[in-house]
Amino acid sequence: MTNSLTHQPVPLVFSEEVREALHEGRPVVALESNVITHGLPYPDNAATARKVEEAVRAGGAVPATVAVEGGRIVVGMTDADIDRFASTPGIPKVSSRDMPVVLAQGGMGALTVASSLVAAELAGIPFFSSAGIGGVHRGAERTMDVSSDLIQFTRSKVAVVCAGAKKILDLGLTLEYLETQCVPVVSYRSDDFPAFYCTSSGFRSPLRLDDDEVIARSIEHHWALGNNSSFLITTPVRPEDAIDSDEVDAAIGEAMRAAERDGVRGQAITKYLMRAVDRATEGRSAKANMAVLVSTAEVGGRLAAAHAAYRKGLRG
Repeated sequence: MTNSLTHQPVPLVFSEEVREALHEGRPVVALESNVITHGLPYPDNAATARKVEEAVRAGGAVPATVAVEGGRIVVGMTDADIDRFASTPGIPKVSSRDMPVVLAQGGMGALTVASSLVAAELAGIPFFSSAGIGGVHRGAERTMDVSSDLIQFTRSKVAVVCAGAKKILDLGLTLEYLETQCVPVVSYRSDDFPAFYCTSSGFRSPLRLDDDEVIARSIEHHWALGNNSSFLITTPVRPEDAIDSDEVDAAIGEAMRAAERDGVRGQAITKYLMRAVDRATEGRSAKANMAVLVSTAEVGGRLAAAHAAYRKGLRG
């Protein structure tokens, strides 16, 4: 005899635009709210969120920025929502492991890549766009520091469009982990796995696809084969917006030595290294960061539109 438990579903609150788009089978792209609360100061953070949403629209899809508030998952933040999150200090960054507690407490929470995937799948949104994903951190063989993004990719049936991962990570081990977990990694119109605002990580991508419909078919085949995992699509930043890879590597190497000397470790190391790169590039990396957010969102919108058209064709 089995004892099965039923769980009360988490309430989802859809914006009218997102609800109508999903009902009609039109393309929707989920976006993380963490970039609003843990990026630029107000009002630049709100303006950035709107630029990213506009880029999704330019690609042919409807944006759905996701967050948690009042014990509910918000799917498609309104302008008022974006302004409130952008101007409210102290909103916590909520990863997938934190979601149940923050929902139970009823507070506001900004979703990361991992938690956005949870929200997107619950909402029935098959596409998510992010500037960059987390990965295996340098020195992970000693620290076991592996981003929850990689774990969530193995659990959420969502196509993820990104510009790879930041060079402060161990990108070789990140690719090895994704291969071990059977998460497809496809580079869109590029031979290399990109590194956020660097066009290449120095590693070749496992697969390259140039055709939007072939990508759409590949995503559907991945799930039709019984996989309950994500499908990762990388797109490099435009060359005119990129930061030189050697310049970033030099800054990271120097910052790693300084961090070791100053005893910086654990979660603090990521912000430490990113700030070091910002200083070394004299602020150019911040501008490139914005360019990556916009370019990946536009590609995400375009690929989501191709995927929606392919699904519509299957239904006849």
